[in-house]
Amino acid sequence: MAITQLPNGRWRVDVEPIKGKRYRKNFKTKGEAQRFESTCRNKAIETPDWSPKPKDRRRLSDLVERWAILHSHTLADGPARRRLLDDLVKSLGNPIAIKLTGTQYAQYRTSMLQAGANPKTLNNRLGYLRSVFNVLYQLEEIDYPNPLARVKPLRLQERELGYLTQEQIEHLFSVIHSRCKTPHVAMVAAICLATGGRWGEVQALTPDRVRDGLVTFINTKGKRSRSIPIDPVLQAKILSHFKQHGLLSNCLNSFDQTLAASKIPLPAGQSSHVLRHTFASRFVMNGGNILTLQKILGHTSLAMTMRYAHLAPDHLQDAIRYGPMADFSVFFSNWPS
Repeated sequence: MAITQLPNGRWRVDVEPIKGKRYRKNFKTKGEAQRFESTCRNKAIETPDWSPKPKDRRRLSDLVERWAILHSHTLADGPARRRLLDDLVKSLGNPIAIKLTGTQYAQYRTSMLQAGANPKTLNNRLGYLRSVFNVLYQLEEIDYPNPLARVKPLRLQERELGYLTQEQIEHLFSVIHSRCKTPHVAMVAAICLATGGRWGEVQALTPDRVRDGLVTFINTKGKRSRSIPIDPVLQAKILSHFKQHGLLSNCLNSFDQTLAASKIPLPAGQSSHVLRHTFASRFVMNGGNILTLQKILGHTSLAMTMRYAHLAPDHLQDAIRYGPMADFSVFFSNWPS
């Protein structure tokens, strides 16, 4: 008989719709078993090469491994992302991937928040794990939808973007020149302030990428090269620096220590990026176009650049011009003294 009930109450299908092709599977209910038997018979007749696909029993770590093989090489931070995902899988208990639910992830996130985890870090982890499922689904490595698709990121308080005043810039470079043994710190910081480049992008500059009044950044975070105009005086200074001191070295730690020694107050978590924020903030305050700034900074999304829009001289000035109390001279004329 094709369908029999087992001693444990489950139902076993043992069907051979075509000679030499036999399918066996256990189900909780008789109805499920009957549907499977019917499917096997019909599919085998219509498509002789058809075979029921076994259930995906791979664990989350197996999927991360496949993601690493198939996709991580396309990312600038592939190895670091892999290490983070491995830690995340361990924290989640390495469940069978297809059985992972949004509720399970939400419970893990709650426990991490209670333990003092940074909400931004947890949002990043959610995005990275979602990406694993999305990429493998697109590559047809898995055939089930993303189990975390409905888990919403935590809403975060927008972080303050600190920037340096002219006095603070002068003070910072004074401290750099007096404390730093490597000459590269001052040069990298100056280029960051002049171009809005990230510290790592500037550190990677070579003499052939500084010419014709431009510096060209490659291997950028957004995977797009970009060229930024610079003052001829700065170009000459950079090329002279290369001749005298060689290529720019990895000197971020020296800058961090110098910035701390300068005692310049900054929002928590900001270090070399304050130079990039300073360029962007000054650019907007001086009337620069926000779309031009997006291209200079290399942002793939305008939403990232719009964080600086509030610094524009005329930002939201229509609130004064067109609000219901626009003419305060009239309003206050009858105000009790």
